Amino acid sequence: MSEPFSVPVTVRGYETDVQGHLNQAVYLNYAEHARWSLLQAAGISQAGLVATGVGPVALETTIRYLRELLAGDEVEVTCGFEWGEGKTFRIHQTIRKTDGTVAAEITAVGGLLDLKARRLVDKPQEHFRTLASDPSLFGL
Repeated sequence: MSEPFSVPVTVRGYETDVQGHLNQAVYLNYAEHARWSLLQAAGISQAGLVATGVGPVALETTIRYLRELLAGDEVEVTCGFEWGEGKTFRIHQTIRKTDGTVAAEITAVGGLLDLKARRLVDKPQEHFRTLASDPSLFGL
């Protein structure tokens, strides 16, 4: 698995529920933000992906909620890729408070969709390696 890339996020008041906790759906937004931030840091834009005829797809996402997050909490959201054989890959993410407390763990299975054939491409890591100016961020 690649070394985790991370981005800082501050929990905003409008993202909380009636109990003052970060709304459960927002954890997915934070995870997505970290993934796109990693792509951008590696030199891959959304337009760049589409121009090559592929786009990332989420096939499965699991969230383990471990500690509450409240408005004003500052967190780091990590993102590390695990490559296997075939058409899919895993993304491991952690949302950690600045005091080190893990608030959530997110695991996702993804792939790269051929936008014309509407099928997953083989060996997505090769596409990332070719497109990225810094493939090391993906552990490649």
